[in-house]
Amino acid sequence: MTELFEPLTLRGVTMRNRIWLSPMCQYSCFAQDGMPTDWHLVHLGSHATGGFGLVMSEATAVVPEGRISPEDTGIWSDEHIAPWRRITEFVRSQGATVGIQLAHAGRKASAYAPFAAETGNVPDSAGGWQSVAPTARAFTGHAAPQVLDRDQLASIPERFAEAARRADAAGFEVVEIHAAHGYLLHQFLSPLVNDRTDDYGGSFDNRTRLVLDVADAVRAVWPDDRPLFVRLSASDWADGGWDVTQTAELSALLKQHGVDLVDVSSGGAVAEQQIMVGPGYQVPFAREVRASAGVPVSAVGMITEPAQAEHILTEGSADAVMLGRVALREPAWPLRAAHELGVAPKEAPYPPQYERGVWR
Repeated sequence: MTELFEPLTLRGVTMRNRIWLSPMCQYSCFAQDGMPTDWHLVHLGSHATGGFGLVMSEATAVVPEGRISPEDTGIWSDEHIAPWRRITEFVRSQGATVGIQLAHAGRKASAYAPFAAETGNVPDSAGGWQSVAPTARAFTGHAAPQVLDRDQLASIPERFAEAARRADAAGFEVVEIHAAHGYLLHQFLSPLVNDRTDDYGGSFDNRTRLVLDVADAVRAVWPDDRPLFVRLSASDWADGGWDVTQTAELSALLKQHGVDLVDVSSGGAVAEQQIMVGPGYQVPFAREVRASAGVPVSAVGMITEPAQAEHILTEGSADAVMLGRVALREPAWPLRAAHELGVAPKEAPYPPQYERGVWR
């Protein structure tokens, strides 16, 4: 058995392997009500039948104004529970663990989907809304956000907690708090975005306050036997921004606040970022966070080949790998990985209906 196909247990949940589907927005709620559709069932379900150990939903908004686009999924009302449960039941029936990423887009909200003809902010007349953020600084190409006041800030942890309660009712086994990619919680972390002068801005302790408050609120309602993840951008890839040293320090704190794994990504805070992209380019961040914070981590970013993924685990850089774009191209990537790494067919995550496709 390779490390890639070793199960991983966090709290009371065991992932059958360490090949995990990264959260990727599908921009496919065309009724603009945040309800997952048949597309989401097929998208997430195909990766469950394809052998992934953990299947993560896309960034799912905890409030309507927290959506990246009007077509994003949501979990801000009890009406969202049943359509999500339909999906979680199928994913779990295929032996995969199912997770949800809870999110608020902040100043990057109310945007057109990436495959739309238009760019920038969606106007109110087309279903858009006023975005909110720590400060009035706009993300490049977007309208200026409304500054969150103290009362609004105080409500955010509870909105995440309410979403986590619904995620439990909908059958999710893992919850991940999205604090990366330039969305709301990352906006508070980054000195390039957050110039507040109250106790939510300035020092490291102030800039991390909201993330820790959200983690506490979610952990308080999320069942003790289920793991809580947080996704962090380990670097803003820009001078003076959030960096891996601060990420490791925050990760150690999150561990103390009941977080079980940090999903290490990078970038997204500012448009002027200079990302040095290449195979496994974010893995060193994961390695440093894991070593410095003493918390389990997942690595993501141009991990495309089975031997590469296996090496990331065997060298101790991460506890699991998250696959993104390659998983869109190849929903059954884990089955190819099992073949290439010499995993015995009976140990590979083939559904019975696909066993005739085992390489011999």
